[in-house]
Amino acid sequence: MFTSEDLQQIARHGLTPEAVERQIADFRRGFPFLKVVRAASPGDGVAVLDEAQADAAVARYEQAVGERSVVKFVPASGAATRMFKELFEFVNEGKRGKGIDTLLQNIERFAFWPELKAVLPAGADERAVVAAIVGEGLAYGSKPKGLVTFHAYPDGARKAVEEHLVEGAAYAASGGVARIHFTVSPEHRAGFEALLAEKIPVYEKRFGIRYDISFSVQKSSTDTIAVNPDNTPFRCDDGSLLFRPAGHGALIENLNEIDADLIFIKNIDNVTTDAQRGDTVRFKKVLAGVLLDLQARAFAYLKALDEGAADLGAIAEFIRRELCVALPERYDAALLRAVLDRPIRVCGMVRNEGEPGGGPFWAANPDGTESLQIAESSQIAPGDMPLMKSATHFNPVDLVCGVRNAQGGKFDLREYTDPATGFISSKSSGGRELRAQELPGLWNGAMARWNTVFVDVPVSTFSPVKVVQDLLRPQHQ
Repeated sequence: MFTSEDLQQIARHGLTPEAVERQIADFRRGFPFLKVVRAASPGDGVAVLDEAQADAAVARYEQAVGERSVVKFVPASGAATRMFKELFEFVNEGKRGKGIDTLLQNIERFAFWPELKAVLPAGADERAVVAAIVGEGLAYGSKPKGLVTFHAYPDGARKAVEEHLVEGAAYAASGGVARIHFTVSPEHRAGFEALLAEKIPVYEKRFGIRYDISFSVQKSSTDTIAVNPDNTPFRCDDGSLLFRPAGHGALIENLNEIDADLIFIKNIDNVTTDAQRGDTVRFKKVLAGVLLDLQARAFAYLKALDEGAADLGAIAEFIRRELCVALPERYDAALLRAVLDRPIRVCGMVRNEGEPGGGPFWAANPDGTESLQIAESSQIAPGDMPLMKSATHFNPVDLVCGVRNAQGGKFDLREYTDPATGFISSKSSGGRELRAQELPGLWNGAMARWNTVFVDVPVSTFSPVKVVQDLLRPQHQ
């Protein structure tokens, strides 16, 4: 199947011929749907904390954070293509919809207006104004979201990446140091580094802390081969194979290399302003406090199992009620140990108000257990879609992760994925159709075998910017 040139290309990607053949086999066979049982809901997989419980969780985290290593992990490699899609259509095709009307009618309300005004030629018409946003001028159409100006303040506007610095100081600083890790595209890394080199001293002085910033790029060894509609390898005009980045699920490799006790995960575009950040900070601490409590109890039960003095009934009750894993009728100490000895994540879930995104579900596992999973619509069989529509909550990507075992060592996170939860989509290259394959999503199949707990969080903690007009929402003004 592969020529000597192919083998060299595969090796340069850090892949093996066997791995590529497995990917092609996945195209042919497809991926099975997730075996969802029901949507998780308040009292049935989604914990709703009262004020006293939330306060206790915050206090637990604040008491422990000085003795823990903490990292805020921000996937920031995505380009802002979708954010400005409608603008490109207006500039390139003259296609004008309500979104363009909204943009132009409110242009001076955008935080990037002063920057835009400075680069506009005299007498610029509407098309020229929009062209200056995405093309020559601000060039936002070729930049990642992290480098787009989001919010205006009296002392100057902030780009999205800066708001993560501010957030990090508020809840992810340990021992006077806020460690933040950004996954970026190689071509944009210099832009992030230049901006942060300029801004970090300002925020260090403001908050009286030090920032420890690190970057990583998606590894080429996680790329997947593209195939033709008949599932044969897709070849470019020069005869070479086409490999594509395999989605955010590939970032489990990057996450696996983070050395920390607690890792917060939040998308680059989900930020708000200083005036409205209170709930975000509070509930980040709530999630972390819940995780610390569950992790400590799981470790204590593992110790009891090691010492042969464990009450299996009490452990099973903890697993069912607190870790939200439904056990089979018959279980033994080995199964209880296997469930306890896993990475753990506590995920904020927002009440469903019509926003797109995956949701919290109970799913059946091969070992006879049922556990909580974050599922995207693409993972749900057509016959199970009513379950997704009945979901009370959706996933805002608001996670706190515990990645150490009871002995203090790091779990190898690659061992807790579900390779059968990949995704196949139709794409094109050079005007030719192709099929592309994504790895199990970072918070979907890449964390399928983690212990997962869902906690209800206010919708005020979720303020993503999917299209540029979202910056006109109250959360960003």
